[in-house]
Amino acid sequence: MNSTTAVYQDSLSTAIIKNLITVGLSVSIIYINSSLVHTFKKHEILHSNPRYILFIHLVINDMMWLFLSTLLLIISYALRIFFVPYCIILLIISIIVSHNSPLNLAGMAIECYIAVCMPLRHGQICTVKKTYILIGLIWAASALSILPDLFILLATEPLQFFHSKVRCIRDFVFRSTYSLNKRDASHIVCLVVVWLTLIYTYARIIFAAKGLTGDIKKARNTILLHGFQVLLLMLNYLRNIFERSLFFLFPNRESQIRFAAFVIVQIIPRFISPIVYGLRDQTFRKYVRRYLVCRERGITHPENTTTKKASLNVTSATV
Repeated sequence: MNSTTAVYQDSLSTAIIKNLITVGLSVSIIYINSSLVHTFKKHEILHSNPRYILFIHLVINDMMWLFLSTLLLIISYALRIFFVPYCIILLIISIIVSHNSPLNLAGMAIECYIAVCMPLRHGQICTVKKTYILIGLIWAASALSILPDLFILLATEPLQFFHSKVRCIRDFVFRSTYSLNKRDASHIVCLVVVWLTLIYTYARIIFAAKGLTGDIKKARNTILLHGFQVLLLMLNYLRNIFERSLFFLFPNRESQIRFAAFVIVQIIPRFISPIVYGLRDQTFRKYVRRYLVCRERGITHPENTTTKKASLNVTSATV
């Protein structure tokens, strides 16, 4: 959410098309993710597994970000300028959840590494309680990356600024030179930490894959997908430099460049998350398929009725 599509040069038809694309993609991804969240809540085998807890946290985090980013885009077109206090709140939340994603992926890579390289200690290290502690640390680290900007804003801007309206874009609100420099520094630190984590876990898994069993192959491919997803997310940290270069080459295409970068860097990585676990993971895929089949046929889930408890127990025993 470092920048939003420039709206002042867009025609009505262009604005409608951009909003339809953004809203359509966001609603589709949120619908898929909500099915995953519902499936996760209904089955104890999923919400008692640290791997799926981290995954569903990533899914919920992406849903929050998509909702906020779509809201900010609509505000930028409908209102153009927005009250500063409300804009600050929306920006802070969106920046925090945006920073959560790469850190969460790093945590999932570590869990995958422990499961493959230290299987005997996996149950002791990766517990449900420790997983929620890790999620809390992820939120704390992301909050610490933006809270200094808020303090700088309060210290450098006059009181009248907080009673005014601005375009709800990070660089238009947190516009101090200190904030810009701090943002670049925090992005570099996050980039280095996450990529070192992914490279280390991937290298160790490859080193352990002497026989290349199916589980290790799957773990290796999962880390690669994490790396591709993080690569797209990390492009956001280099987005300003990339956009400025394109602005220099195509000075009359600022709006199109910003919108294309927004879709590629921000929305597409959120589409990969359901694929990595929702479709590739055999256990999760099995329960998602059950949920979708029951929903299409209008069948009430057995866990929600008392009359079908016997059949549920038989099914569970069979599994």
